[in-house]
Amino acid sequence: MSEVFQQDLSDEERPGGPFLMQLLFREAVPFPGQEEMSAVLARHCGEVECFCFDGKMAGFAALDHIVEFKDGAAPVQLLILSCTDFNGPSIDSFVRGQMWDCREDRDRILEECRYQVAAVDMLAAGLPPQERANLDMDFMEALAELYPSCEAFYFQNCGKLFRAQDVRNHSFTGLSRFIQFGVNARFFNIEGTEDMLVDTVGMQTLFLPDLQYHFRDMDPNWVVNHAYNLADYLLQNDCPIDSGDTVDGIINGRITPDIQWRCQYEASLVQPPRGVLDVRMGSYAAGTYEEDSRQCP
Repeated sequence: MSEVFQQDLSDEERPGGPFLMQLLFREAVPFPGQEEMSAVLARHCGEVECFCFDGKMAGFAALDHIVEFKDGAAPVQLLILSCTDFNGPSIDSFVRGQMWDCREDRDRILEECRYQVAAVDMLAAGLPPQERANLDMDFMEALAELYPSCEAFYFQNCGKLFRAQDVRNHSFTGLSRFIQFGVNARFFNIEGTEDMLVDTVGMQTLFLPDLQYHFRDMDPNWVVNHAYNLADYLLQNDCPIDSGDTVDGIINGRITPDIQWRCQYEASLVQPPRGVLDVRMGSYAAGTYEEDSRQCP
């Protein structure tokens, strides 16, 4: 963790983009049969209809998840691409350094897994955040069943890497699944200072704000725990926090209402550039702030 990274805020993140999962394999794998894919997806995601099944892609309309447009409505599409090469070594150290969930296996997985099956949701940006989060996690669980030889899941939106067995055996329920697999709480030391920064990546996929904490003199593991709990609260309640509102703080590692931290919407300090909900940690806060009247997106 001693490598120094340069801040790069040149490529702004697009909120609401497709949710992309990459299933990683040691050996190339074929498509499961169309009937099997339809049955497994229906068991996890509700009624589906296959609209494409060829050598390159399997496409399914999720008929229980309809997106309304100005000129009509359409079901969300769940797309599974055929197996292709995967270049794990091309994932840079900035992203690798924040893969906290399988640190001991990370480099081995990215070196040994030479093949991938990519899966993505389309049109899903029009769903309410909670509905989309649950659908994407249902899709993930269907994929874990369809591809038993999968070695790992890489979630590109947030940069998380998980062993496939941890995806199959997880104990999370409901919306908390998305916080576990689709949101990454990252940690950085600020060079030349005693300052630290914790932020999240992945909430923007649901048009919800990512979080940011710029602080010193507190155990960063406590802050990471706070970030995941606050992200879960934002998703469960469809982001009820505006600039100037307060949230429970931390005393001796425990989240408590006895201390309140003020929140403010502002631009992120670390890439990708995006709007974040900055949690100002009272006496532990670092840096300077400008007032911002923006409200919850």
